Amino acid sequence: MIRTITIGSYISVQGVFERQVANGNIVVRVGTKTYEGKPVLAA
Repeated sequence: MIRTITIGSYISVQGVFERQVANGNIVVRVGTKTYEGKPVLAA
């Protein structure tokens, strides 16, 4: 499943959902890299 997260105030990353962490953030994978951030809610 493709998910979008925000990192900081201005950077958004879209990638394959990996997991949800205890603080409410989610981890997405883009190629071989993973990014953690706050999920963007669907409108």
